[in-house]
Amino acid sequence: MTGPGLAVFDFDGTLVQGDSLLPFVERVVGRTRARLSLVRALRSAFTLRARGRLTEMDTRTMAKAILLRETLAGIPAAEARAAADRLVGWVRWKAPIRDALLEHKRAGRHILVATGALGLYMPRLLADLPVDGLLATDVEEVDGVLTGQMPRGNCVRAVKATRFAAYLEEHGPFGPTWGYGNRPSDLPMLALVDHATVV
Repeated sequence: MTGPGLAVFDFDGTLVQGDSLLPFVERVVGRTRARLSLVRALRSAFTLRARGRLTEMDTRTMAKAILLRETLAGIPAAEARAAADRLVGWVRWKAPIRDALLEHKRAGRHILVATGALGLYMPRLLADLPVDGLLATDVEEVDGVLTGQMPRGNCVRAVKATRFAAYLEEHGPFGPTWGYGNRPSDLPMLALVDHATVV
């Protein structure tokens, strides 16, 4: 016997318009510092790539790692989570995909959100949706203070697909599976479902 079906949704660019990371960082450290830090992070990542020093991370993941270290290291975790409340007003749902999520739930399917966005704020942004599980990018916390490190990596591309496969193994068995994501970062995850929709 197989269990109920499962539908997995990416968040940034799939369920919502745009990317949530920079708006979140702006609400933690301010718009000017966040944007200057992003420019520095991108410049550093491209420089490392040009010098052939990016062996384990792609350029975007390296830029994200640098940005998080520059802006979130030393921030109390409670302060960062409070910023999630201020991020709620930023969200602009993509109505057809949000409606698809609700329809899957009405059909009795397990709803999973798998995203490169940070686990610091995703529970707050998903609070009004019937989500059963969340895979997100973790930010390390030591004694209530953020380090800016991503201990389990950036939950995109191959990392997201690996974590999704582990989730299916741990929480299954499931019946038919559906997936919603955008290209190219979600294609490895979408390759694991029966019915894939590229947004």
